Amino acid sequence: MTSPRRRVTSQAHPRHARTSRPGVPVVGGAAIVVVAVLLGFVALSGSGGQAAGSPGASLRPSGSAAGSPIAGVSPSATIDATGSPVGPSGTPRPSASPVVEQGKAGRFGLGLLIADRGNGRLLIVNDAGKILWRFPATGSIPKGQQFSADDAFLAPDGKTIVANDEFHHVIDRIDIVTRKIVWQYGHYGQTGSAAGYLHVPDDAYPLANGNVTVADIRNCRVLEINQAKKIVRQWGRTRVCTHNPPATYDNPNGDTPLPGGGMLITEIGGSRVVRLNAAGGVVFDVHVPVAYPSDAQPDHQGNFTVVDYSTAGALLRFSRTGKVLWRYNPATARGRLDHPSLAITLPDGTIAVNDDFRHRIVIIDPATDRIVWQYGRTDLPGRAAGYLNTPDGMDLIPMGTRLN
Repeated sequence: MTSPRRRVTSQAHPRHARTSRPGVPVVGGAAIVVVAVLLGFVALSGSGGQAAGSPGASLRPSGSAAGSPIAGVSPSATIDATGSPVGPSGTPRPSASPVVEQGKAGRFGLGLLIADRGNGRLLIVNDAGKILWRFPATGSIPKGQQFSADDAFLAPDGKTIVANDEFHHVIDRIDIVTRKIVWQYGHYGQTGSAAGYLHVPDDAYPLANGNVTVADIRNCRVLEINQAKKIVRQWGRTRVCTHNPPATYDNPNGDTPLPGGGMLITEIGGSRVVRLNAAGGVVFDVHVPVAYPSDAQPDHQGNFTVVDYSTAGALLRFSRTGKVLWRYNPATARGRLDHPSLAITLPDGTIAVNDDFRHRIVIIDPATDRIVWQYGRTDLPGRAAGYLNTPDGMDLIPMGTRLN
């Protein structure tokens, strides 16, 4: 979900303009269009990941489209050039149907929440690519505002979604059933560091107590904000952008909450990942070998994932000591990542990745280094069925969540 994590020079994309210090990439933006789309996803083959620490090739998108959308692909299926699953002999075979039946969870649970930033919308899609919910609708957004969230997370109570809009420097809380913004923090379209202001907010996480944490990138701090819009806790010193945890942080763009009250802070400056305990003490502070780290996340085995928000993007799994355990950064056309912003480990061990500038969400099987599921058309931004435009955030939606 992540954001001066994006290396773009356009001021229209503030998520990627997350830092003013020299040597830290500036992020740009995409046009905001509110459109409803139908279902569709494409399963494509990836290519082998490279050895840990090996640089990915700096390739530009080939411009070739992905295969035609299909209803579902088995996680173990091999995909041919058209996007169709094939058997061991190379002959086409029917794909497995992972359509979520009523009362039966798919690989995401109920569905996958996607912050489709370039199209100015949120979508929830299931395994089969069917859209279960979308935002905004008529009357969803305050008059005179636009919506361009780059990250979105479901609240623990399952009733609201919290989305951060870096471009407009605000955080929105959205009621899922009514599809309306019911709470907003920040001054829309204005930057600042005083009370009530943000400067390129990223990764706004809703907490069980009703509060929200956010990485306020350009102000070099992480905040916890209550429902009365008061700052109740701060990590780092405002506008002191140096790496010296727990006192100061260098352009933090990730603030992942951890079980037990800790936090995982990702810093753009210096490519650092810092784990804090509930009291704010440093558990570990490691350098990750990427050019532009974005949104480090824990996995189910006590390790962590982080992506490299770069043209030759990469996905890493690393230990608490900073040792790289696995790296995915193929240079081939289909498997290559371009500015991936967030990676989350799914219950089955596969990893979902926002591949922002290739306009798709992909699931990678680390056992084979292959893409086994995709939503969006590779290198083709769009608003029609099966398309995305710079998808920048995602979250899992559990079964039982009320959408209507």
